[in-house]
Amino acid sequence: MSRIDQISELLKENPADSFLQHALALEYIKTNLDDEAKNIFEKLLLDNPDYVGSYYHLAKLYERLGEEQEAIKIYERGMDVAKNLNEQHAYNELKSAYEYLIY
Repeated sequence: MSRIDQISELLKENPADSFLQHALALEYIKTNLDDEAKNIFEKLLLDNPDYVGSYYHLAKLYERLGEEQEAIKIYERGMDVAKNLNEQHAYNELKSAYEYLIY
C-alpha cells in the first residue's frame, strides 16, 4: 500500500484531521500530482486558516506552477496568520521565501 493510500485510509476515519490532509498534499507533490495537492491545501486553509505550515507549501506549489501572484498572496496571508499566532519561526520562513520571490 502506498503512502497516499495509507494516509487516505486514515482520513476516512478522521476527515477533518489537518495534519493528515497536509501530509497527503505533500505526498501528492512528491508524485507530481500538483492539482490534487493544491486542492487539498486550499481546502485545508479554508477550513483551518490557522494551520500555518500549509501556507509555505501551497505558496511554493504556486511558484512551481508559475503562478507567482497567487504565491505572493499566500505568503502574505501566511505571514499575517503566523504573526497573529506568534509563530515567529513560521513567520521568518514565509518572509524569507516571500522576499526571495519578490526581489
